[in-house]
Amino acid sequence: MLFRTGLILNKESYQELTELNELLKDSNHVKIEIIGHTDISGEKEHNVLLSEQRAQAVVNYLIKKGISKERLKYKGMGSSVPVNPEETKKKQAINRRVEFRVIN
Repeated sequence: MLFRTGLILNKESYQELTELNELLKDSNHVKIEIIGHTDISGEKEHNVLLSEQRAQAVVNYLIKKGISKERLKYKGMGSSVPVNPEETKKKQAINRRVEFRVIN
């Protein structure tokens, strides 16, 4: 799931979240970790906070849709784990993301 600069959630994200919610409902034993990321723009502390807010927003959405909070972990990585290390705006866009990992 990708984000525009500075946003926590955008309207394009909701389709992906709906699909994730359905998957989790169909597989009620699965636990996931939600990991937020940012691009390199901005201060390190701000990026860590923004990445945590992105991951927390996904958790809140899933809980609101009926997924147990015990099945969800989250963390923010800031800009420390880029998918694309190049600094052009277009190439940085992919770094503004949330990833999902199965943890059980």
